[in-house]
Amino acid sequence: MGDISTDINSKFPNNRVKALLNILYTANWISSCQNEFFKSYGISPQQYNILRILNGANQPLNVQIIKNRMIERSPNATRLMDKLYAKGYIDRLPCDHDRRVVKIVITPKGKDLLESIPNSFNKELIKNLTENEAEQLSNLLDKMR
Repeated sequence: MGDISTDINSKFPNNRVKALLNILYTANWISSCQNEFFKSYGISPQQYNILRILNGANQPLNVQIIKNRMIERSPNATRLMDKLYAKGYIDRLPCDHDRRVVKIVITPKGKDLLESIPNSFNKELIKNLTENEAEQLSNLLDKMR
């Protein structure tokens, strides 16, 4: 099991600073693991999130709704969707009465990609936590925000 003090060879003025830096350090570690995992599927974690949002919605969504539902709010969400569109994973549906409005929908190819990705990919990241510890951690993070 890791210890941030050892991992980054540093001392902290207090436990609050240590906790904050540990959250940032761990978030970066999770991000790196997920980037590596999704590389073999040709998408990023953010693109996976977009596909999951669209799949769960069961209806076309406008871009702003997708952006609001994303776990990692990305200013480049439109670019991410452009890449998904180029790969055939999503489609754009123009609005009949307003050409500025475009709705996004997941394609069958996008659904197939989602089905090919195991749901258990995050289990490795949290394998060292018991169910109670995971609940405690989640509650503490909620309290922090």
